[in-house]
Amino acid sequence: MSEEIMEVLTPRAGEIAVDATIGYGGHAQEILERIQPGGRLLGLDVDPIELPRTEARLRSIGRSAGLAVYRSNFAGLPKILAEAGLAGADLIVADLGVSSMQLDDPARGFSMKSDGPLDMRMNPTRGRSAANLLRDLDARKLSRLLQENADEPHADVLGIALAGESLKTTKSLAAAVTAALSRVRKEEIDQSIRRVFQALRIAVNDEFSALNAFLRQLPACLNPGGRVAVLTFHSGEDRRVKKAFAEGERAGLYSNIAREVVRAGPEERLNNPRSTSAKLRWARRSDGRASNREN
Repeated sequence: MSEEIMEVLTPRAGEIAVDATIGYGGHAQEILERIQPGGRLLGLDVDPIELPRTEARLRSIGRSAGLAVYRSNFAGLPKILAEAGLAGADLIVADLGVSSMQLDDPARGFSMKSDGPLDMRMNPTRGRSAANLLRDLDARKLSRLLQENADEPHADVLGIALAGESLKTTKSLAAAVTAALSRVRKEEIDQSIRRVFQALRIAVNDEFSALNAFLRQLPACLNPGGRVAVLTFHSGEDRRVKKAFAEGERAGLYSNIAREVVRAGPEERLNNPRSTSAKLRWARRSDGRASNREN
């Protein structure tokens, strides 16, 4: 949804931009083209494996002017802005969830497409893997996790079947979900497998806590009139973004927000199936500056 994001953010020469989830660098590349001459882009990503590759890729195609990258979760944006000597940004984009590079790397354990270790950590050097999380949870806690993180309709059954199990690979997790839902239609089983992977990934990386912190801090990170675009891929993320933007508008922190989500067009949905579930929301900072106390 790069075209829709650029339309919302309207990057202009000389502006300060933040790509809070730089990933492969697609949005960053588009923004860097538009904010030169004189613009700066701060690219954030918590992934220590992919971030250097993305920086090298952007610099190799001549997108180094004004670019600075930081290994940080987007919840750390206020600290990054301070390190860069900036009071705020003119535009911020956050493309939530897992990136295509992470999904396509079996060693990361984010997908069942190819067998790999059941890891799912954005930063493989920190925290518990998905395998360890499953082993440590009881059925009640796992069921609640599946409900809260993925709206899984079979959460109770799967909580009982999966909690405490020693499942070390992505294929073994998919097989365990299939066995637990043996009386369910195959199409529904496939959807449950995707939701289980999603729920575990969110829990392993504490994604909702990071998102909540990011949304609280956003107004104070934007210059007057600054724009923010957040791309989500499931209802739990979208609900949080919608609520935060609405509360910010009522408090006078945002002068305007998206009334409806922006979705990918038919051609993009055909060429990029992942975009089918994408929901884009935006907000514009009011003319007054926010302080941390406002949030």
